[in-house]
Amino acid sequence: MANALRILVADDEDRIRKLVGDFLSRSGYEIIEAEDGGEALRLATTEPVPDLIILDVMMPVLDGWTVLSEIRRQNNVPVILLTAKGTENDQLGGFRLGADDYITKPFSPSLLVARVEALLKRGSRVSENEPICGDISIDEVAHVAYVKGKPLELTPKEYNLLLYFIENRGVALSREKILNGVWNYDYFGDLRTVDTHVKQLRSKLGEAGNMIVTVRGVGYRLEVK
Repeated sequence: MANALRILVADDEDRIRKLVGDFLSRSGYEIIEAEDGGEALRLATTEPVPDLIILDVMMPVLDGWTVLSEIRRQNNVPVILLTAKGTENDQLGGFRLGADDYITKPFSPSLLVARVEALLKRGSRVSENEPICGDISIDEVAHVAYVKGKPLELTPKEYNLLLYFIENRGVALSREKILNGVWNYDYFGDLRTVDTHVKQLRSKLGEAGNMIVTVRGVGYRLEVK
């Protein structure tokens, strides 16, 4: 299993770790375990970091929320939260902290394996996909944009605008050119719609939004340093 993907299973219940570990091992993954939050954090942030983490929320030493928050300060390894709490607020809280998926106990081990495979496949697809610009990658088949491997919730027009910037990276683009390239020549709206969409796109890109710079008297340019 020298080339097997490594998955960290962090849960304070021995039977859960064994159940999850057995199913994942049968699928060809290498399993490492943590029985408390402190150990989970150490294994999640020490090289070589796991390829994916299954993280229980209620654990001794450090709870899963704290562990997830600290992990996201250091890396973007995919994390599936595993918890007995299934309320909408709990799930939203996990996603805001950077969780990639959320499974409520009791769960189907086969479903968990399917979720693991889907996340790992997505990460592989993103890393191989083009065009890639700085921390931004585009999956043109799925029509999804990512920043550091995290999917962005873009409208179709924001997605097309980002793709247009990437295809024309380093080029100063006038508002008219952007309007024609993204909205097509049959659009007769106000040029200010470009500014509105650029502002929204920058916001959703986070720090990566700084790559879209304003060119005074012209329009915008995507800069990659």
